[in-house]
Amino acid sequence: MFLLDLMFLFLSSLILMICVLVG
Repeated sequence: MFLLDLMFLFLSSLILMICVLVG
């Protein structure tokens, strides 16, 4: 369960970084 949570956190962080770079 911890691994899934970590992966979700990493994915959301990646999406946020892409949004900042694009916008």
